[in-house]
Amino acid sequence: MIAINIYTPREVALQVAARVKARRLELDLTQEGMAAKAGVKFATYRRFEQTGEISLRGLLQVGFALNALSDFDALFAQRQYRTLEDVLNEGKVTRKRGRKHE
Repeated sequence: MIAINIYTPREVALQVAARVKARRLELDLTQEGMAAKAGVKFATYRRFEQTGEISLRGLLQVGFALNALSDFDALFAQRQYRTLEDVLNEGKVTRKRGRKHE
């Protein structure tokens, strides 16, 4: 299966920041109010909305403040299969090491 990435990580981060901003505005919160509600510094939150840059913990705190923490639950949850054998062996416990990229 070939995965095609349409967006860069920076573009995705900016899209997430834009969605958070839209949700903040729906709740009629200022950036300062959102930062306080999330428990992050105002400058950190303001930078997040402008650049999409924030720590994972900060993003989780913002998600919690927006009652959207469950949205993170699906992150990386779907397993990627490479072969039919992988599908058939899904319930079996095996230890694997990651492959080195060449």
